[in-house]
Amino acid sequence: MSNLDKLVLNDESIDDLQLKGLKLIQKKDAFRFGVDAVLLSDFSRVKSKHRVIDLCSGTGIIPFLLMGKYNPEEVVALEIQNDMADMAERSVKLNSLEDKIKVYNRDLKDIDFLKSIGRFDVLTVNPPYKINNGGIVNPSDKLAIARHEVMCTLEDVIKAARTLLKDNGRMYMVHRPERLADIMVLMRKYKIEPKRVRMVHPNTKKAPNIVLIEGQRDGGSFLKWEESLYVYNDNGEYSDEINRIYGRSEV
Repeated sequence: MSNLDKLVLNDESIDDLQLKGLKLIQKKDAFRFGVDAVLLSDFSRVKSKHRVIDLCSGTGIIPFLLMGKYNPEEVVALEIQNDMADMAERSVKLNSLEDKIKVYNRDLKDIDFLKSIGRFDVLTVNPPYKINNGGIVNPSDKLAIARHEVMCTLEDVIKAARTLLKDNGRMYMVHRPERLADIMVLMRKYKIEPKRVRMVHPNTKKAPNIVLIEGQRDGGSFLKWEESLYVYNDNGEYSDEINRIYGRSEV
């Protein structure tokens, strides 16, 4: 059995991220990363000297995108689901990035553990979007855990960010526009000041379905509302900016 066979299970695939040769292990027929992760990695402002942590990391897509785009000093991935964290850890080995990306299979509500791993310059998170209205979701359903607030709430995420960020550290989140008021109220509750907001629309005719938001720990009150991003143009083709973000040229 080759080293590759040991790293990749029968129901998994290796996906080329088309970024510095990086590859990601994912399930063939289960939760896979989407446009949200790609948009968040582009929206985040990361420098090579930064120490970064990604919460609700799943199979580790955002840490790998951040590493490929910005080459920060270190990226820590935090994921509560065992199989997701295991896939992320094997992707780290697949890319020989053990010295740059660290995966923790831990609960972000464990504040003592969060304090034990130190502070970070940047925190990213693509959290579960849907409020868990008691009883509608099976806690053993891995897809539901990724999409619904089963294992953690929005407040849990922002409370964790307060603990993990350095003074003036930056938090970057991708979420749904209908939760924007909740996000801002909770960020201020934990003294993370909203600094930038960007709405993402499917096209110029439709309402936004994604929001990107940046907050600063103990930052001053000044909010910049950025120009909207449109995934498709009026011709039904990917917009120039989406092509830029994905690193592809228009055909």
